[in-house]
Amino acid sequence: MTGEDLLDLQFLSSLEGIETIGRYQVIRKLGQGSAGVVFLCKDPFIKRRVAIKLSYTATDRARERFLVEAQYAGQFNHPNIVSIHDVGVQNNFCYMTMEYIEGDTLEKFCHKRHRLSLHRIVEIALNVCSALDYSHKRGIIHRDIKPANIMIDKDGIVKITDFGIAQMTESTAVSGFFGTPSYMSPEQLKEESIGYQSDIFSLGCVMYELLSYQRAFPGENNFSIIFKITTAEPEPISKIRPDLPVLMVDIINKAIAKDLAERYQTCTELAFDLKVVLRGLTEVTESEEIKDVVDFVHNLKFFRTFSEDQVKEVVSLSQIIKIDKGKAIISEKEIDDTFYIVMSGQAKVKKDGRDLASLGTGDCLGEMALIAGQRRVADVIADTDCILLKIGSAVLDNATDSVKYLFFKGFALMLVQRLSGIRPKQ
Repeated sequence: MTGEDLLDLQFLSSLEGIETIGRYQVIRKLGQGSAGVVFLCKDPFIKRRVAIKLSYTATDRARERFLVEAQYAGQFNHPNIVSIHDVGVQNNFCYMTMEYIEGDTLEKFCHKRHRLSLHRIVEIALNVCSALDYSHKRGIIHRDIKPANIMIDKDGIVKITDFGIAQMTESTAVSGFFGTPSYMSPEQLKEESIGYQSDIFSLGCVMYELLSYQRAFPGENNFSIIFKITTAEPEPISKIRPDLPVLMVDIINKAIAKDLAERYQTCTELAFDLKVVLRGLTEVTESEEIKDVVDFVHNLKFFRTFSEDQVKEVVSLSQIIKIDKGKAIISEKEIDDTFYIVMSGQAKVKKDGRDLASLGTGDCLGEMALIAGQRRVADVIADTDCILLKIGSAVLDNATDSVKYLFFKGFALMLVQRLSGIRPKQ
């Protein structure tokens, strides 16, 4: 038995018969995991039930990590993220008071006897995407998305919990990995720098399990699981569930791609494709479909200063096109007054066989030919499958003055960023 195991046993033993945590009255133990023990408690002042998570913090490092979780989670105000009410220290442990969710985790629905419909699974994934997108926009990566950390309350509302190993993107990752190996991304297991796409991989593994009733990367121990995630491909979900729509299979495969360039770049992109699946499963009015596109475009960094009505105006005058990986989006020396906004995927700017720049979601390309009225000066090749908003000169000719102003302001800002070597955040 290791010293760490002994400390865990001592910690658990010290909690036997515990009646109060801070001012809160303990009702019963709800469960325990690698990050701590959770109790159902009653707040005697507000007369409400709360969940309290305790973590043994005998060392300064352990206490720091727990308080960091509280700092991260306390910033959130999202319907699909568990709310944090309070945090405190008692003896050798820290505690965090959270809203009590009366319901089940997704672990229950990873088995055939509690199977969910494809429609419901897509809805849940969309809720998780919304929560993660909210978190990512605030610079926070969850790092432990798994069925046990996604709850469904008695009203059917999805809630993400346990930001216990969350990481600010601006900070340096703690040495060693934390989390549940079965759902961790290859880059996280290799202790490489991780980004938002790590959470997307984990969510892809959760969707795979909900649809197939087996883990994407099963194994008898952590070593075999880690080996499979980093080197092997999962059993094709199309083989396990041949009834799934082709697009849903493609979504799963793209979400759990080992190569970051092949994986979804943002949760917004993943949500866009999931909404397409949802539209195929239900009757959706034309206005609802347009709203989905407008919401997606509005989330792109180029359009964040536009109002919803202005984005709707742009969408109504534009086209959405798909360019396959390896195909040219723009060819050098061609004459064209069209420019593009990357909605999904990555592209490379090439000149004389050399890579000049990489473009990703929200980037604009081809606008200089429109502004200067000149031939294209470089090739732009799709580095992955790309979805693009194609905007011709007619958009600017027919747009309102306020929209024209925002476009040229966006062009100017992007030009300054390119010249200075700054790459804006997604």
